[in-house]
Amino acid sequence: MTPHLLLSAFGAATLLLAAVPAFASPEADRRAVAALDTAYQAAVERNDADAMAKILLKDMILVGGAGQVATAQQILDEARSKATVYERQVEAPGTQTVRLWGPDTATVTALLWIKGVSKGQAIDRHLWFTDTYVRTPQGWRYAFGQVGKDVPAPAAAGGK
Repeated sequence: MTPHLLLSAFGAATLLLAAVPAFASPEADRRAVAALDTAYQAAVERNDADAMAKILLKDMILVGGAGQVATAQQILDEARSKATVYERQVEAPGTQTVRLWGPDTATVTALLWIKGVSKGQAIDRHLWFTDTYVRTPQGWRYAFGQVGKDVPAPAAAGGK
């Protein structure tokens, strides 16, 4: 192998290795995804569409308990319109569970408490959700969400 060819091969291998994302430990990934999901809920509570957009994948969808589907763009438009003013949009303490599914996929399951006013109507709901995050070159991003139907507040505090 000529020195020029050897240098080219070495350079190509170096570029290839640089393109592979550095993976954290599974526990560090769980902590990162847990914090990101908590930050997302806080951004929703503030109707902070800019912060939400940094977390959502462009083709993200959310499926509601009755089968309705909302795109990332619809979610961001609703936040910008402030159609809902939140008093609370928080995960119930102790209910969040993060599961890793290989090196690039994680799910977050938790009980969410939503309280506020939506389109003039008071809301005070508890529901279970599962959010799916995928690792991208830019870090973890929220790719898919599914929420259950409302559960009564007393039952909401029970099991995961």
